[in-house]
Amino acid sequence: MRRCRGVAASVVLASVLLAGCAARPVPPEPLPPRPVDPALVAQREAAGIADCPETSASATPVGGGLPDLVLGCLGSERQVNLAALRGTPMVINAWAQWCGPCRLEAPHLREFAERAEGEVLMLGIDYNDPEPALALEFAQSSGWDYPHLTDPLRQTAGPLRVSGIPVTLLVDAEGRIQYRVVGVVESADQLAGHVRTYLGVEV
Repeated sequence: MRRCRGVAASVVLASVLLAGCAARPVPPEPLPPRPVDPALVAQREAAGIADCPETSASATPVGGGLPDLVLGCLGSERQVNLAALRGTPMVINAWAQWCGPCRLEAPHLREFAERAEGEVLMLGIDYNDPEPALALEFAQSSGWDYPHLTDPLRQTAGPLRVSGIPVTLLVDAEGRIQYRVVGVVESADQLAGHVRTYLGVEV
């Protein structure tokens, strides 16, 4: 009888352990690296520009949010799915090294990024720009140490409604676009005010 009880207890314990294993969520499949000129990687690293965040290969977009669109990282082998960027409020700025107004707002973005570090994820999108080396050079001279995606084919034009640059998007932690600044950011204080109003974050 004791032996039967021991066997029964072992069966129950095994069932609990198996149930626990089955309940574990399967980690999302990461995006594979893409081929990038090693010289661009070295240039980004020498400039002190951060690598892009890692994301899953697929994600379900939220209403009014970032699209299920994969972009490469400027000067990196990483790829990023925009819809998978969740968990932290974001400021996303579309720019290009050939864009005059983008140069005007560059120091304000640098100042804001310094103030918002740890509170808001700052992310650039090098838009419609065929010269990644010049883009990295411009980002370095602007003092931008935050990561940048690259969109040479203007894939974000429709989903993000980018008809011209610069454009700056304020995105909440759920991935929803809450506000957009069309044109030049006039000052770090202006952008901080928008972030406070639309994202509820004080920087």
